[in-house]
Amino acid sequence: MQRIPPNQHLTTDFPVLHFVRVPEFDRKTWDFRAEGLVENPVRLTYDEFLALERTGDVSDFHCVTGWSRFDMRWEGVRFSDIANLVKPGNNARFATIVSDGGYMTSLPLDELMESDVLFAYNFEGKPLEPVHGGPLRLVVPKKYAYKSAKWVRRIVFTEELELGFWEQRGYSNSADPWKEERYSY
Repeated sequence: MQRIPPNQHLTTDFPVLHFVRVPEFDRKTWDFRAEGLVENPVRLTYDEFLALERTGDVSDFHCVTGWSRFDMRWEGVRFSDIANLVKPGNNARFATIVSDGGYMTSLPLDELMESDVLFAYNFEGKPLEPVHGGPLRLVVPKKYAYKSAKWVRRIVFTEELELGFWEQRGYSNSADPWKEERYSY
């Protein structure tokens, strides 16, 4: 099976691409919230988040600008573990991921519940650098990287899909690199 999607090129670098200034991280005031259509909304400090069950995963990463990198080693908390903690209601079909700096994206819950979707805080055995999304980044390996939101602070479980930052600007909401779903035209 081919590992590189159509019209992507392989890199060994981890290019830095983002639209806003890298937010400041203050461990004492940082929090993570999971809310919306859930039975048990939560607010966690950074240390409380780090105390959740840790999972490692190795996955490939594909950027909509055309580069791919293989075998990236992430550590963090599975999205499904957060969902199990907050217990989404039956009418929750999507989740909107909200980040520092005004970024957001939205994905169907069934895609987010896959075992390789993580809220990552470590990369290659070290704390995730702020330029790559630290202290917390969503990693969705089966999507273009703009669905892997950097600087995550909140999840809102919703009934409807919301258009995220790049999706409002013409990028595909499904973002499947194997189908080259880069744009929404």
